[in-house]
Amino acid sequence: MIALGLEGSANKLGTGLIRHTPGKPAEILSNIRHTFVSPPGEGFLPKDTARHHRSWVVALVKRSLKESGVKVKDIDCICYTKGPGMGAPLQSVAIAARTLSLLWGKPLVGVNHCVGHIEMGREITGANNPVVLYVSGGNTQVIAYAEQRYRIFGEALDIAVGNCLDRFARTLNISNDPAPGYNIEQMAKKGKNLVGLPYVVKGMDCSFSGILAVADLMAAQLLSGKPKSLLTPEGEPVTREDLCFSLQETVFAMLVEITERAMAHVGSEQVLIVGGVGCNERLQEMMGLMAKDRGGSVYATDERFCIDNGIMIAHAGLLAYETGFVTPVEESTCTQRFRTDEVLVKWRD
Repeated sequence: MIALGLEGSANKLGTGLIRHTPGKPAEILSNIRHTFVSPPGEGFLPKDTARHHRSWVVALVKRSLKESGVKVKDIDCICYTKGPGMGAPLQSVAIAARTLSLLWGKPLVGVNHCVGHIEMGREITGANNPVVLYVSGGNTQVIAYAEQRYRIFGEALDIAVGNCLDRFARTLNISNDPAPGYNIEQMAKKGKNLVGLPYVVKGMDCSFSGILAVADLMAAQLLSGKPKSLLTPEGEPVTREDLCFSLQETVFAMLVEITERAMAHVGSEQVLIVGGVGCNERLQEMMGLMAKDRGGSVYATDERFCIDNGIMIAHAGLLAYETGFVTPVEESTCTQRFRTDEVLVKWRD
């Protein structure tokens, strides 16, 4: 079977075609993405992001078909992101999927964005039954599978870790191209002084808004034109790179802590990191050190599959379609709130 996937829950518009053959690994036929990039110091507004998706979706679908060599008649279903995500961009992609479904006479499959990340990560890495750390601009969750549900063991109580990093990039007026989080990571590699920031873990949950508030205050001192207004205990001036380094180290240590606790609880030796922040090499390194101490291993994918993409929606949608699941056109809505544990995972034991 072949599925077309459409993803557009945030500022990435992705289309992808995937083939499932019984007894064989999934075959990625095309995986194309276009990003709406806002000016430095600004986030991406829903209305502007939706306009971007509407402008590019036809071109990306055509390119997916051309690169894959797949004909419309060969496609079995059209999968789209039902949620969670930003309302206006989600609506734009849902309308595109609905239109193609009616034009081509193909069934629709609404997909949970989070489940798409998990299933793509499992497929690419070969992780069997891992504890999943899902970290992105809109979500932060520690997840494990049980009885046909992806159970959430811990999550962010306020803003997601990716949102925390993105907003700090805005404070420092860092470029959004290719992504603010990526540019923070590169600056953090040059930092050498660890500045004290709040460390907020409450049971299995994390809070990032207070850390961001303190980091923003420090950045304001740094950018005030008084270089000696912010000093390390050794008396050295704190740099922008030091702040990026300190923010990363603190929030990633929190994520490692709650992930390790989940591993101990479910008895797993595998960690799968998915979502856009999962591309961060320092997060992968810190998680790897923890897993090694427990005799376990870490699985992660590169930016082709970590960052939002259409192929993950096609893959998860096709898994559901193969169990008989379809979304009637009348019910092909989207929602900004769609919990990971609301999805019945019929394709797993």
